[in-house]
Amino acid sequence: MEVIAKGAEANLYLQNGVVVKERIRKEYRIPEIDEVLRSTRTKREARLLSLARRAGVPTPVVLDVDTQRKSITMSYIEGEKLKYLVERLDEDELRELFTHIGSLAARLHRSHIIHGDLTTSNMILSRGRVFFIDFGLGEVNSSLEAKGTDLLVFAKAVRSTHFARESQILEAFFSGYLREYPEGEAVIERMRSIERRGRYVSAR
Repeated sequence: MEVIAKGAEANLYLQNGVVVKERIRKEYRIPEIDEVLRSTRTKREARLLSLARRAGVPTPVVLDVDTQRKSITMSYIEGEKLKYLVERLDEDELRELFTHIGSLAARLHRSHIIHGDLTTSNMILSRGRVFFIDFGLGEVNSSLEAKGTDLLVFAKAVRSTHFARESQILEAFFSGYLREYPEGEAVIERMRSIERRGRYVSAR
């Protein structure tokens, strides 16, 4: 197996043309609790990947879930992470791409799926399609607070990673989001409210 990524929570391996995501044992946890947490999070992520596909959002296809190994086997998406692609796009390409990404995020939220780490590092452009990956921090949650937090994570990631094009990206993203999810105006307002709360707490 070839290691293709190592993270705080899981490692990714490429094996026979598929990806295996294996959750790492945490030595600081009580072993019984660690077992339950890793097993629960593995099953939850596999479910979210499948739910997202049903909602019309391209994701890797889940091929197997191993609760003993705490791993998910899924299809390999060959392409480039958007994080490394953004700066090479012209204005029209950028607008079209992030309008589409906004509509994909809206499809998740219409189905009450929270990604949990909505950043351009977790989006892959493959043969003209954008795939959302890594739902390890996600959940099913219908609340405005959860959806607003999801959007704020995206906005802050754009601000820190693509600050030179922040306004263009966010304008296109929210345009696509509202086109797909008109009720999402309340989610955007909640996002702004959460951000204001954070600023107030930081200033105290």
